[in-house]
Amino acid sequence: MSRRMTWPRLAVLIGLPVAITACTAVQQSAGSGGPMGFFVTSVGAGKGADLGGIAGADKHCQSLATAAGAGGRTWRAYLSTQGKDGVPTVNARDRIGSGPWSNAKGVVVARDVNHLHGANDINKQTALNEKGLPVEGRSDTPNRHDILTGSRADGTAFSPNDTDMTCGNWTRSSTEGVAVVGHHDRAGPTTDPWAVSWNSSHQTRGGCSQQALRGTGGDGLLYCFAVN
Repeated sequence: MSRRMTWPRLAVLIGLPVAITACTAVQQSAGSGGPMGFFVTSVGAGKGADLGGIAGADKHCQSLATAAGAGGRTWRAYLSTQGKDGVPTVNARDRIGSGPWSNAKGVVVARDVNHLHGANDINKQTALNEKGLPVEGRSDTPNRHDILTGSRADGTAFSPNDTDMTCGNWTRSSTEGVAVVGHHDRAGPTTDPWAVSWNSSHQTRGGCSQQALRGTGGDGLLYCFAVN
């Protein structure tokens, strides 16, 4: 009399344990990165690129994280400042801790600072806001994929001798000045590296006001990282 073969035994005989184990590993790695340590702000500060300086930007990140239940960590905005008008040069990459950083769903977007500025895993699916929700990108209406950074691709600040790339070190919301932004969805008008850069894609157009930021596909949003 034939005996029905159980699923575990059948799986062993046909070589599925490896596949099952691999599948499980993928599922675990996709959501086992620990508590949230990275998010895109769901809203801007409300005054264009005037964030109250870099300290005001940090406060904005901390406030949103606290509202989302992650206020027990110290949060910093991913922003650089240029050494102008009494403000020291600050590199965004130097102020966000050492990683790793996971989004609100537990997906690791970068293991460390070098990975963050290399082949990281930031894209529209992973660059979630503090509530764990996706942020509108280039294919959406409105488009909000321009994220303020004021940084070069390697996370360093522009030279004090360069044109202002930080809207007066994050204190300007007028029709003057520009800020460098990145694209959280890694999408642009072309596939050139600058167009798909997460942190250094292009300058804002027409000033630093909220209206100006929206004119190029932004909304005054920031990247926030937990330093501890």
